Amino acid sequence: MTDSLHDLVESAPEQIATGFAFTEGPVWDSRGFVLFTEIGDPHEIWKVVPGQEKELVRENTGRATGLTFDLQGRLIACEQVTRQVTRMDAGGTVTPIATHFDDKRLNRPNDVVGTSDGSLYFTNRGAAGLEPEERDLEHNGVYRIAPDGEVHQVVYPYVDPNGLAFSPDEKTFYLVNTRPDALLDAFDVEADGSLSNQRRFFDFPDTGEPGVPDGVKVDVEGRVYCTGPGGIYAIDPDGTSLGVIRLPEQAVNMGWGGEDNRTLFVGAMTSVYSLRMKTAGAPIRRHS
Repeated sequence: MTDSLHDLVESAPEQIATGFAFTEGPVWDSRGFVLFTEIGDPHEIWKVVPGQEKELVRENTGRATGLTFDLQGRLIACEQVTRQVTRMDAGGTVTPIATHFDDKRLNRPNDVVGTSDGSLYFTNRGAAGLEPEERDLEHNGVYRIAPDGEVHQVVYPYVDPNGLAFSPDEKTFYLVNTRPDALLDAFDVEADGSLSNQRRFFDFPDTGEPGVPDGVKVDVEGRVYCTGPGGIYAIDPDGTSLGVIRLPEQAVNMGWGGEDNRTLFVGAMTSVYSLRMKTAGAPIRRHS
């Protein structure tokens, strides 16, 4: 590790679950476990209490990828095959909360993040993979589910939107473009929840190593962590690279958790890993 990474990372990655085809979307539940998705076949949602065996939570998820919680602690999932964003309550009842924009069916929702006013922002990608007769929205983009449930278009078009995150003060929005250009953009967040002032935040180097930009998270000091070629890139708020955190497998997506929110849970192909960090992550906001 570089000196900069020694200032950030406390411990080596520890494998906490394995035996999957493709893990995604880890998110920490305040009851003491991490949830994540398996996007291979069969597509499922699993949970792991650190130190214990994995447990199946939901089957037939519509190939869900990104997960988060809303303010009430209900699980939000982006379902690619069913082309919707859903909410699952404590009893396991699943309810679609976004299926269309302007009477046009979504493409393939991929990742989701919430804000303190109850809004949910999600990336809608996969337009190129749909047959013309299946595609209502011609391009990929980012959408916002407002607290009243209305769906708004906030970035459109965008080539290949994937991971997304907010700065701790919610004034800056980060958006990953996965292919063909590997990059991370930043936007200003307006009072009405719209986004403006798109600008380049970081370009990922072509190292020839496995991995593409996918999941992105932010710590409480505003540093940005994004998966990419070779591992997880740690980036200062000014866009300066601090180094690459390497894992035994290709890192895909991640989420903060643990009692102090200093554990980074990483979905990495066949496994989920945890690693302790020296700075806490920006928390998922929810009502107590």
